[in-house]
Amino acid sequence: MQKKKIIIIGGGPAGMMAAIRAASFNTEVILIEKNSCLGKKLLLSGKGRCNLTNACDLMSFLKRFSKNSEFLRDAFKIFFNRELMDFFKKRGLNLKIERQLRVFPVTDDSRSILDVLEKELKRVSVKIIYNTQVSGIDIVDNKVHGLKLQGGKSFSCDSLILATGGISYSFTGSTGDGLKIAEALGHKMISLRPGLVSLESLQPYPGSLEGLSLKNIRFCIVCGRKKITTDIGELLFTARGVSGPLVLSLSGQIVDFLNAKKKVFIGIDLKPALDREKLDNRFVREFRLRPKRAIKNMLKDLLPLRLIALFLKITNINPDKKAAQIDASERKALVDLFKALRLDIVKSRPIKEAMITKGGVCLKDINPRSMESRKICGLYFAGEMIDVDADTGGFNLQAAFSTGYLAGESAAEN
Repeated sequence: MQKKKIIIIGGGPAGMMAAIRAASFNTEVILIEKNSCLGKKLLLSGKGRCNLTNACDLMSFLKRFSKNSEFLRDAFKIFFNRELMDFFKKRGLNLKIERQLRVFPVTDDSRSILDVLEKELKRVSVKIIYNTQVSGIDIVDNKVHGLKLQGGKSFSCDSLILATGGISYSFTGSTGDGLKIAEALGHKMISLRPGLVSLESLQPYPGSLEGLSLKNIRFCIVCGRKKITTDIGELLFTARGVSGPLVLSLSGQIVDFLNAKKKVFIGIDLKPALDREKLDNRFVREFRLRPKRAIKNMLKDLLPLRLIALFLKITNINPDKKAAQIDASERKALVDLFKALRLDIVKSRPIKEAMITKGGVCLKDINPRSMESRKICGLYFAGEMIDVDADTGGFNLQAAFSTGYLAGESAAEN
């Protein structure tokens, strides 16, 4: 009896996992990758360390998705974080759980994750075709029949899995090829936007602070009457604005606000452990204890040097002014800056610089129990090209592995 033939397009985490799972059902599996190697974007994840998942429970996990998390329940029911961690441990790679339950290989090297996947692809006899782009999919009677490659070559197949990713980090090969194919076949496309991306501000002062990281701070994001207060976290100033964990986590929402032509500003609370009254009382106490100390020196106990210069410039306070000479209005101005240093956000960095792509194939066109298209029989989707996205911390990679696993299993069994 002839083996069932399954073709997977895209050699990222979703595509590789789909190929491995499909091949475990004694099928013929072909993995097509446009690059000369697999997992180019995977190697960059977690700053090269690969934060492959998060060890939190399912409910906490789902809450870290910006929307549409319920769509992933079936995939997570079959292959979730424990199954993913076991997958790598059983193949000789030990993992570790760090702060915020982020999971990394003990090697601190994403190459270790890719090595395991590549060895498993070889073990289950997946045929890999490199440096090859797909030009289209053959559909006969509303069912996948095969695909066409650029250059004229074609393959027949029983099922096909699209796992080509979004359009962020396009230098890794994520240029939206699969999304264009899906749209051409009649699938609705949710607008593509940058997710987990740095933001640019109206104020120019971040440029003078570029590279400065602030820890243990909090944001209050204001958009009209809507206010979002963040957890305590970390901020990084860039040449044109801000980045860092807190910014990246909320950048998707901010991008959507901006796309809706709404004004957005961030109030940075540099002392979230102190309310305004306690902070003001601290200033009063310090000024009384050291009345002859210059304000620029007094602020060294509270701020990095570059921020001191900025604060004094904004408040128009002479840096050499003595503590005893600081009046109540000047003290209030300082407290205001400590509790709500303002940044008006004008735009995000381009989507090609974003860590992930928001949007993609509309979930109404995909069966969550199988990842199969509701429009074309035998066509499946996996990974970032699906309209689901999450916070940093391993959540997006887990979604890619889980949807890839389910798509591979479904394509082999159906």
